[in-house]
Amino acid sequence: MNLAFTHEPGTAIECLSIPIILHKEPGDDQELKCGFKIGGGIDQDYRKSPQGYSDNGIYVTDIAPDSPAVRAGLRIHDKILQLNGYDFTMVTHKKAVAYIKRHPVLNMLVARKGVTQT
Repeated sequence: MNLAFTHEPGTAIECLSIPIILHKEPGDDQELKCGFKIGGGIDQDYRKSPQGYSDNGIYVTDIAPDSPAVRAGLRIHDKILQLNGYDFTMVTHKKAVAYIKRHPVLNMLVARKGVTQT
């Protein structure tokens, strides 16, 4: 079992991860768009997650078709472990959203069930 999917916030974690580089693109309103939505965070109760996640991590819950997220290789249910060097295993939902919005390029490390299992 991969520790990334049963991680206790604040504890060291060693797992395989997938690097993803996402370049945002201008949307209809010229605001830069990444094309994905997230769920989770240390301030959320993962037991109430409709996706059935097993911890308080930040997970990709939706991806827009033909978006920068699709082109970068991001997938629904990917767990974001790190974004531009920032630890996403100990972040609130609001802080994660703000951090994603702030950067035009997202250098992510993600865990993916079935791929990053050890």
